[in-house]
Amino acid sequence: MKFNIFSELSYEVFSDATFIFNIQASSTSYQHIIEESLLISPLLNFREFTLANSDSRYIRLVANQGTFFTITYQASVETQYSVIQEAESLPSIPICQLDTEVVPYLFPSRHCQSDKLRKFAIKEFGFLSNEYAKVLAISDWIFYNTDYITGATDSGTSAYDTLIQREGVCKDFAHLGIALCRALDIPARYFTGYALNMVPPDFHACFEAYIGGHWVFFDPTRLVALNGLVKIAHSKDAADAAVANFFGNTTCTYMNIQCTTANADFQPFIPVPGKGEAISYEPSLF
Repeated sequence: MKFNIFSELSYEVFSDATFIFNIQASSTSYQHIIEESLLISPLLNFREFTLANSDSRYIRLVANQGTFFTITYQASVETQYSVIQEAESLPSIPICQLDTEVVPYLFPSRHCQSDKLRKFAIKEFGFLSNEYAKVLAISDWIFYNTDYITGATDSGTSAYDTLIQREGVCKDFAHLGIALCRALDIPARYFTGYALNMVPPDFHACFEAYIGGHWVFFDPTRLVALNGLVKIAHSKDAADAAVANFFGNTTCTYMNIQCTTANADFQPFIPVPGKGEAISYEPSLF
């Protein structure tokens, strides 16, 4: 599936500041960048870098006090995904047999305090017969019990806060899903990317749960088709995958995010209740 993505962010800088952007599509075995461009106006000193054991691509730049600048990124990206038939039959993998790269996604994190939600998770979902059924029930519970309200939360809102307040945006829905999965000893991670036909247009956050050797995709907001995303990054939570971090006094004055498909025959993947189909954006490790 081929997508065209675009992001444009403008900032006014009130003191010397350093920015770290994470807006570029990641390059993986399931996602190929056909072409891309990056423009910073006016031209500022910047460099691109990656972190060890990560496919995220970062941009670091420095802007002096009084600067107004715009960073623009656009790309054509081809994505692939696997449809998992009868996902409810995926086997449970004992923690002692998990790949070492998966183990960190079992632990509580800043925004996903799974240790605080364990009693609730076991009571609500622990009786279900398999891991896929548990995660699907978690995603459905969040959708039916949490109101999607723009501006209701901020960067400090955690999964515990969302469970109590029952409102939030996509990152809050994702954090709650991740925390509840980890509370049931199911590895889960945060996913951020560009989303097809997102209304209003914005970056989008979902989550993946590790079930039977697959990173299985879930979106408790139900705002986009599960096969209509271009990955930017995955991480333990939003603290490690923010599209923009800045160190200094600055404000974002403009944002324009777009994601369109070049495939006229695009068929949205929307799970059918009881059918047991799921998708994964990464090949199985087993």
